[in-house]
Amino acid sequence: MGEAQTLLPLVKTLLRRAQEAGARASELEREMQELSQRIFIAGGMHVNVAQAARRRTEREKALQEARDALGEMDEIGVQVKDLEKGLLDFPSVMEGREVLLCWMQGEDGIGYWHTPEDGFAGRKPLHPRPDKAEKERIN
Repeated sequence: MGEAQTLLPLVKTLLRRAQEAGARASELEREMQELSQRIFIAGGMHVNVAQAARRRTEREKALQEARDALGEMDEIGVQVKDLEKGLLDFPSVMEGREVLLCWMQGEDGIGYWHTPEDGFAGRKPLHPRPDKAEKERIN
C-alpha cells in the first residue's frame, strides 16, 4: 500500500498527460471528420493540404503522447480502468491474497481496494489495521 501511495503523485501526472493528449487527439480527429464531411457534401472543394497534413501530424503526436503516458503507467504496474474518469488500480497483496488498490481522480489518496473479480462495484474502504503487537496491547 505504501508503495502505491508513494507512486500516486507520478501517476497523477501521467494520468493528466494521457487525458489531455487523448482529448487533443479526439478534437483533432473531430475536425478532420468535419472537413471530410464538408468535402463530401459539397461534392469536392479546395483544401489547404499542408494545413490538413499538419493537423493529422498533430493528432498522431497527441495519440503517441497518450500511448507513452499509458505505457509508463503500465510499466510501473498501474492498471488504467477508465481513462476519462481517471480510475486506476494498483495490484497488491493484502493478508496473503491478491487485491487491487483502487484510486479515482479527485480522491486525496488511495483509500479503497477490491478483488479482481469484484471490480469497482465491490470496492471497500481501506482501514488501518493494527499490527499484532498493537492488538495485544489493546486487549
